[in-house]
Amino acid sequence: MTLTRARELLQVQIELGGGYNRNSARLILAEVAREHGPKAADQLVRELSLERIFGIRPGTSRG
Repeated sequence: MTLTRARELLQVQIELGGGYNRNSARLILAEVAREHGPKAADQLVRELSLERIFGIRPGTSRG
């Protein structure tokens, strides 16, 4: 998955909100971490404010 695609998918999860979407966001971040490294996933967490929205902190998306 490209980082652009991951960003798009995470935006959809943000727009929908809710607990299931939090889990989906974590799965997307885990795949990003596997393919691009944990720093890329952490950057998306910061960029999209996922800590504020879903409570996902940088460094916790490593699947």
